[in-house]
Amino acid sequence: MTTATEFQEIPTTTLADLLGRGQVMDLGIRPLWGPVPRVAGPAYTVSCPPGDNLMLHAAVHRAPAGSVVVVESGDRDYALAGGNVCAVARRRGIAAFVADGVIRDLAEVREAGFPVFARGVIPIPGTKAAVRPLNERVRCGGVAVDAGDVVVADEEGVVVVPAARREEILAAARARLAKEAAESLDAWEAAHRARIDEILAEGGFEG
Repeated sequence: MTTATEFQEIPTTTLADLLGRGQVMDLGIRPLWGPVPRVAGPAYTVSCPPGDNLMLHAAVHRAPAGSVVVVESGDRDYALAGGNVCAVARRRGIAAFVADGVIRDLAEVREAGFPVFARGVIPIPGTKAAVRPLNERVRCGGVAVDAGDVVVADEEGVVVVPAARREEILAAARARLAKEAAESLDAWEAAHRARIDEILAEGGFEG
């Protein structure tokens, strides 16, 4: 049985090639400090309305170790979390936050070494009032994420592997990486040039 942590060996670029644009979060969801380690884990999903961060704070005490907490918010005016929340998340074994929103206390988060992929930072916190269910489908960075989907995030971006396809995608990714590792740059260059020249010729290019 494939585990989500096995995806830590797979670059997001490889997964993006296999899964396509629809499973890749938009470029606004970026690591907030670096160099950031690649993280991979099952999604623990959270929905927070603009201006409110209650359910993310609740999730920190409920998400299993190894989880990637994925937050739907879309709010850029109020922080979803700060230094203490991220420190507690790290202490509890949560792999990372991936948030369609912003956080604060970035220096503390960076010092703690807790990976956060989000839209940025702002110093003002949100309120804590809106109760919503946890582990229901959310949208983060334009991608639908269900609890248990595999989330892989690194300096290139964030990719979501549907839970039902994780064994298939992991096997395909490993095969692709093995093939790439066995191919020299000279061989790659020759094949690449031949392919580009063929496409140009089909398009009527002369030169």
